[in-house]
Amino acid sequence: MNASNTRFNFSKVSPDGMTARVLLAFLATAGLYYVNIMPALVDGLKEGLGFSNRDAGLVGSANMYGAACGAFLIAFVIRYVHPFKWRISATILLFSLMGLDTLSIMTTLPPWLLGVRFMHGLAGGALVGLGFSIIARTVAPDRTFGMLLLVQALAGGAGVMALPLLVPLFGTRVLFITLILFSIITLVMLQFLPDYPERKDRIKTDSIVGDVNKQTIMLKPFLLALASVFLFQAGNMALYAFMIGLGKSLGLDVAFISETLGIANWFGVLGALLVIMLSTRFGIFKPILIGMLLTIAGTWALHYSDIKWLWVAANILTGITWNFVIAYLLGMCARFDQSGQSAVWAGFASKMGLATGPTIGAFMLVGSQYANVIYLSVGLLFLACLAASLPALLLDRRVMIIGEAEARV
Repeated sequence: MNASNTRFNFSKVSPDGMTARVLLAFLATAGLYYVNIMPALVDGLKEGLGFSNRDAGLVGSANMYGAACGAFLIAFVIRYVHPFKWRISATILLFSLMGLDTLSIMTTLPPWLLGVRFMHGLAGGALVGLGFSIIARTVAPDRTFGMLLLVQALAGGAGVMALPLLVPLFGTRVLFITLILFSIITLVMLQFLPDYPERKDRIKTDSIVGDVNKQTIMLKPFLLALASVFLFQAGNMALYAFMIGLGKSLGLDVAFISETLGIANWFGVLGALLVIMLSTRFGIFKPILIGMLLTIAGTWALHYSDIKWLWVAANILTGITWNFVIAYLLGMCARFDQSGQSAVWAGFASKMGLATGPTIGAFMLVGSQYANVIYLSVGLLFLACLAASLPALLLDRRVMIIGEAEARV
């Protein structure tokens, strides 16, 4: 009996170590991995099943609106989930994802696939919300969110490079088989994660969260922080979902387009690594502001992406800054309470943004005219920058004590 317990305990990784960050990153990615391969998914539905731009975009949006609903529901119950029960919940949700991905392989009509992907998103959003709440209970959530973006960049880069070339050979089923394999890998990793009870030793930022024991939150800056997450994700995904179509409209080869998007995803690792290394050494406002402005510049440059080097440079720049900024935005939201509930709300805002971007983009896209979608993205990114300013500045006034403690972790 003692030997059995020893083996069970030995299998668990250190809760705040780098290995735990990697495992948590996979857990929080599994339910939303399709977002990282969204250009391949949208183009695959068009090429493999003959969907229109609008139908393919709406299927992708349905997936993410489902995820937003899942995150919304989990936000109300997450603080009541026992440390042991969250693991059981994650296991059930992973099996649900695999079942719905299998059903998606057999579904070929847009209305039916839209419904199946909405249900898939519902389970995936709940899983990501669960993962976000656990990340918020780590010592340095900014760094763990950075690792999350690093995993997403690597896995997403591989997906958008390979899948557009595989769909013509194996059909759209290869898209969903990829998602199933990712869920299986995550299910195995889940067994090595320790329990994560609510932290009691976290340095309190009383003026930010009010009475920490009562878990009250200053509403205005928190809502602005959520709005910045929503707007930033919507601005990026409004264009990213149609990037392969944009490249094709400019006469670029599919292989060149997919290679560029994959490389840009991999360069996005640099943005995640910067967050892991910097954390809050330079505060929160400055990194977010610089990252936002560079994202806007890179998105605007896509107007001239018929010039190949500009196409490559703009995609790489936005790949880096997307990962960099969203990690800071999610980390900023996570600092508003200790139970993990504010991080779950941030996950909900993120998914709503990721779903809303392609929806608006799909209706604004007329034929092969992508200029309006670029204007839309730039406008949303600018609003995100404004929304993030107040909560970031407010946190910067008191975050230096936390930053000094995290630097020793």
